[in-house]
Amino acid sequence: MHNGAIMSSEVRHLVDSARPYPLVRFSGVLDGTTARTVRDVLLDVLAGQPEAVVVDVGGLEFGEPAVAAGVMRDVRRETTFWPAAQLTLCDARGGRWRGSGWALQPDCGRAFDELGEPRSDRRIALDLEPEVSAARRCREVITAACARWERDELAEPACIVVTELVNNAVAHAKTSMVVLIATVGDGVSVAVRDRSTVTPSYPGTPVAPTAAGGRGMLLIDATAGRWGSLPLADGKVVWALLGDAGSISGQLRG
Repeated sequence: MHNGAIMSSEVRHLVDSARPYPLVRFSGVLDGTTARTVRDVLLDVLAGQPEAVVVDVGGLEFGEPAVAAGVMRDVRRETTFWPAAQLTLCDARGGRWRGSGWALQPDCGRAFDELGEPRSDRRIALDLEPEVSAARRCREVITAACARWERDELAEPACIVVTELVNNAVAHAKTSMVVLIATVGDGVSVAVRDRSTVTPSYPGTPVAPTAAGGRGMLLIDATAGRWGSLPLADGKVVWALLGDAGSISGQLRG
């Protein structure tokens, strides 16, 4: 559990990671200025690839009522496909959040009861340094995980994708990274979080044979059913969905 810093925008937050799912509590005034803080906090939690997130907004006051549902709606839209977490808002004033797209509960106890127990055996996180051996380590873990999850047919495409994502982080971000692997529906998701805010470029057309680079994202686009990027306050996540996980309608591109 840790306390968020008190922002000059008058929003406080606390993230409790000791629960079955992360619990985020907000207090203060939600308006056009503080909405960015709320978004950044929620995306940072979601970047850890939780199955679900419970957000207690009972302590928020509304400086601009239209902003309240709007910021939550934006967070839901940005994370619809990855990590595709179940999102629940807790507030006895539930009507103020209608239109946000989140599930609504009057209190956190009911929210956790409704969510049930997590499936932690279906999520893997690897903390890695930007070293040339990082991709090999990820391929080993993915191959074993796909066998354990009875998704052997996805091991090869997932290994192709993770190799490109990790090598991009090693070559360009040059920061420590977290590689996240999980089941999504009948498919598998692969994501890499690094500390660079530069998003990957996607030319959308074949790269000239003489070009020095630019083939990585083309290969990911050809292999994954869906991929995208999630910008964070301190970096980004680039993610890809393999198998039936990539069949959700409304494709997002990074």
